Amino acid sequence: MTGPLLIVDAEVGGVAGVDVRVESGRVVEMGRGLPRRGIESIDAAGGALIPGLTDHHLHLHATAADAMSVRCGPPAVSTPDALRDALAAAPSDPAGWLRGVGYVESVAGDLDAAALDRLCPDRPVRIQHRSGAMWMLNSAAARAARLESGDHPGVERDDTGAPTGRVWRADDWLRARLPATRPPSLASLGSTLTDLGVTSVTDATPDLAPESQTAIAHATAIGDLPQRVHLLGAPLRGPAPDTRRLTVGPYKIVIADSGLPDLSTLADTVAAAHAVGRPVAVHCVSREALLILLVVFDDVGTIPGDRIEHGALVPRETLTRVADLGLTVVTQPGFLCDRGDDYLRDVDDVDLPDLYRCRSLLDAGIPVALSSDAPYGPLDPWRVIAAAVDRRARSGATVGPDERITAATALDGYLTPATDPGGAPRRVEVGAEADLVLLHCPLAVALAAPSADAVRRTWTPAG
Repeated sequence: MTGPLLIVDAEVGGVAGVDVRVESGRVVEMGRGLPRRGIESIDAAGGALIPGLTDHHLHLHATAADAMSVRCGPPAVSTPDALRDALAAAPSDPAGWLRGVGYVESVAGDLDAAALDRLCPDRPVRIQHRSGAMWMLNSAAARAARLESGDHPGVERDDTGAPTGRVWRADDWLRARLPATRPPSLASLGSTLTDLGVTSVTDATPDLAPESQTAIAHATAIGDLPQRVHLLGAPLRGPAPDTRRLTVGPYKIVIADSGLPDLSTLADTVAAAHAVGRPVAVHCVSREALLILLVVFDDVGTIPGDRIEHGALVPRETLTRVADLGLTVVTQPGFLCDRGDDYLRDVDDVDLPDLYRCRSLLDAGIPVALSSDAPYGPLDPWRVIAAAVDRRARSGATVGPDERITAATALDGYLTPATDPGGAPRRVEVGAEADLVLLHCPLAVALAAPSADAVRRTWTPAG
């Protein structure tokens, strides 16, 4: 939004027929029959005008790279033959490599180098597990990445000490052994987010490489990424960006389900972040990870802004403790529509009620923000909102029906600012920043069947 603008006949806060005047990136006047004064105007035709949405947890460069990768899991690929065909048909990158994403064991079992060689032996292939926690390399890729001499603890080895081709939680280490490439462009992703009504994002990538941080800063500066960006992976020490478009948030810590941390080491990391005034955002996707984190917080204490990322399994008996510690949960009910059938098949019955809680967290007084975890979950916020409402898997089965929330409550989970996830939802009001979303219809109509088709136009933040 570059100049003064008058939005005519919008629904704002449930009130129809409101005119909204915007100047210098702010809402400066609201009312009925505001004079146009020769400025640009747009007829909202009764559509709702709402604040821009914030995706409180995604991975920018991974999402951009995902768009250029081979789909290796459902719904695109569901059988070994389909995976073989998809790999054979996909073009290599300029270095001759093939990058796949979204793999899950239901397609072709546990993949290692030998299994991948049977599917695609003729060029280096690396495939990321759907969880994002593991890469699987065929023999050509393992040789090129020098896994045999690799010293990272995430390099899986067999009984003889030979690498299996499976590498856990070692993205930066592995990337340094691959053919040199620049971080992918964020321009297409920025455009997609705008089309979805997203005007602010939190990049949750841990330990951001300097070149990735520089690329994100450049993309925001030149407008390729028009959204504001809040970084969780900025280092605890050293220079960090802090501009109007790019800010630093809590410090991201991963409690990997593939190898739980030493308690004292985790406590030291949390304490170090707190010592420099940064809250922590802790990746917890298992019951054990959450319980370990709560023990650590009991030891070192919490500060405002400390948060749990995902909260994939939150036992009911922990709700009071999470609330008492003042923690926020940033969660992704969108996984239910993507993976709900897998959860119903694979997750122990006793754990199913604890999956991606929403209603019980709110009822316990725990602030909740919604997000995508893209590219690992669906990027579309309206799809995530729908999943929070119906909690329905692809088959139509319901996962945790008692955790349903209303569409309006789910939308509020996207309307809180990046700096205060789960706080007070932003509203369209005089003095508010004018990153706005105009819908084709009144808000109640849009929320009755949440879909990105309702988004008519998005104004991203001023520079």
